[in-house]
Amino acid sequence: MNGAQALIESLLKEQVDHIFGYAGATICPIVDVLKEHPEIGYTLVRTEQNAGHMASGYARISGKVGVCMVTSGPGATNLITGIATAYMDSIPMVAITGQVPSNLLGRDIFQEVDITGAVAPFSKHSYLVKHASDIPRIVKEAFHIASTGRPGPVLIDIPIDIQNQELKKFQYPEEVNIRGYKPSVKGNDLQIKRVAEAISKAKQPLICAGGGVWLAHAQKELLELAERNQIPVVKTMMGLSLMATDHPLNMGMIGAHGNFCANKALAKADLLIMVGTRAADRAVIDPAEIQRRMATIHIDVDPAEIGKNMQAAIPLVGDVKVILQQLLDRDITPPDSEAWRAKLRDYRTAELNRAFPRREGYVFPGTVLRKLGQKLDDDAIICVDVGQNQIFTCKYLPQKHGRLLTSGGLGTMGYALPAGVGAKVAAPDRQTVVICGDGSFQMAMNELSAIVCEHMDVKIVLFQNQVLGLVNQIQNTAPYHGAFGVALDGSPDFAAIAGAYGIPSMFADDEDKLDGVLEQFLSAKGSCLLICKVHPDVGTND
Repeated sequence: MNGAQALIESLLKEQVDHIFGYAGATICPIVDVLKEHPEIGYTLVRTEQNAGHMASGYARISGKVGVCMVTSGPGATNLITGIATAYMDSIPMVAITGQVPSNLLGRDIFQEVDITGAVAPFSKHSYLVKHASDIPRIVKEAFHIASTGRPGPVLIDIPIDIQNQELKKFQYPEEVNIRGYKPSVKGNDLQIKRVAEAISKAKQPLICAGGGVWLAHAQKELLELAERNQIPVVKTMMGLSLMATDHPLNMGMIGAHGNFCANKALAKADLLIMVGTRAADRAVIDPAEIQRRMATIHIDVDPAEIGKNMQAAIPLVGDVKVILQQLLDRDITPPDSEAWRAKLRDYRTAELNRAFPRREGYVFPGTVLRKLGQKLDDDAIICVDVGQNQIFTCKYLPQKHGRLLTSGGLGTMGYALPAGVGAKVAAPDRQTVVICGDGSFQMAMNELSAIVCEHMDVKIVLFQNQVLGLVNQIQNTAPYHGAFGVALDGSPDFAAIAGAYGIPSMFADDEDKLDGVLEQFLSAKGSCLLICKVHPDVGTND
């Protein structure tokens, strides 16, 4: 058995069933072995960055570690944004890169790049494999690191000569013991008691839930804690789909682009319970003001996140699912907060029923998304890109019991379409919808080929306003002096592009006909592109 065979055998031991990749010279020995293992599916991406995004979408829906694989040099550097995107959103991923022969490292030969050094700031760990015999141990450690504690991407860089090197014996480790890496799981009992007491004493408590709840698979525990104690819930963008929009305790998304009700709740609460969120600047605009006004509880698996953006009166480090269960196991007296909830419900009702502006010959994104959400399956997967389309979706798309995927931390345009491919691989029977703008779509539309090759049913909603909408919006606000470099002149005929891949298109430019168009769009056999004509002056505050 050689190194390449040892790698594939190790991946099988980790129950890997799909890889997203792009072959090249320095990864050929591994690919040659992979073709002998049809039990591992393979999706050929059209740009290496998208291998990372597909692995991310796959990981977030499957709950498993996503795997991507590319060649050395530009293949590896193209993957960097995919790795960084996963790192910022704490997505478990193992990225495998080919490398030039180990005896030629450091000589700047063809397609050599120090990829382990390059990804050091935005990966949990990286390995440069020096001996084929190390591969089983390294793979075991990589999957363990990627999936435990705060999840994240791990890189394995394998020189081509190591891939061809023979092993004397293949032995896959049963356990992992990494010195200095022991993530906390259980919350401190004294801190648990303090949290329970703080909840009981509060008059206007508020839970702020983030993506860490999804990562810990703690949706059920979060909902139970909120319902049992009747605590209103706001979410960050990454935690948005944790609770159905129509749930009486759901107050929406906080932050600079959040819902009025959610931000009002954050401004008036007397106890803030942050669960699986890092309280970044987009979500919590003025952490100092919050700290001054109220007590805060911060529950997170990563001790580095506690106190980084906002100090917590009661910090709790550990697995979110475990800690929430610890709280549920205690006899907490529900706070007397009926007046608080009633006031918030009034705000929320008004917000959900607000009328949207209309323009002849155009559709308003909020109108499209409200109607779309009502027609989606209960467990639909929504992959939304970055820009105005992301903000509109987060604010106005009704959530049921599905999952919303987006690039929240890094804000990577072009994420949605490849993430949708990965999500569909993970859950082929679930309805999958991709939402993007004409700017972000053009960054990834080459992955329509993956949709076609895999015979996928992915519905794509394209908001076409012929401008980089969010940047245009910012540039037309003080202290800037008007838009520059944002007009998407020269954009292609998107229907023709989709048609070239064999994907049909529909158009929406009349809100009176929108219901019928959406019905046709969602019921279309196979993939379909819906092009929604949006006025270029439309802003996220309209």
